[in-house]
Amino acid sequence: MLRKTIVAAVFALAAIAPAIGQEAVDHLGTGDPIAFGGTDYGLAWSSQPSPGYTKQEYLPEGAALESYESMVLVEFLATDLPISDVVAAQMAMIEQRKAADPIANFAVFENAEQGEIFLDFVLSAKDANGEYIIEWNGYRYSAGEHEGQKGALLFAISERAYGNAASEEFLRGLRDFKTQRTTALTNAALPQPR
Repeated sequence: MLRKTIVAAVFALAAIAPAIGQEAVDHLGTGDPIAFGGTDYGLAWSSQPSPGYTKQEYLPEGAALESYESMVLVEFLATDLPISDVVAAQMAMIEQRKAADPIANFAVFENAEQGEIFLDFVLSAKDANGEYIIEWNGYRYSAGEHEGQKGALLFAISERAYGNAASEEFLRGLRDFKTQRTTALTNAALPQPR
């Protein structure tokens, strides 16, 4: 149980608070840019918050971390836990968030043939003016390896809308939008850490 809690704390949500302040370094060697859905996403931020854990965030040209509308994420966590436990920890975090977030919800799909799990989830928060920020995430998990360590590889897309009117429109179109983005994510080649 403690190991699942640690994984949950480490494999945190893309979640509403942007990551800002450091120069981006391609620690994983996955390349820059990453093409997704017909758009090139350039490395905008990276971090190694703990030993064996690396996060990298990619944005389209001209986008800013604090106000992005679309982001690609690549993360690697060195662990001997099965991918299902890593995903379960993420689901538990979303479940806890439901107490304060009326929009928070998730669905999980397993591709046993590929050894992958897909987590589809939506979150919300309010900005300083009380306006909604809605965030949809598609997280594709698989087994990976980096620098001789085995672990969990995350390849993800995060999409946001800002303000009540834009958030309402975003939610109205979410079903079709996420179907298209989920298909693109599950069919994309996984970035391979080097």
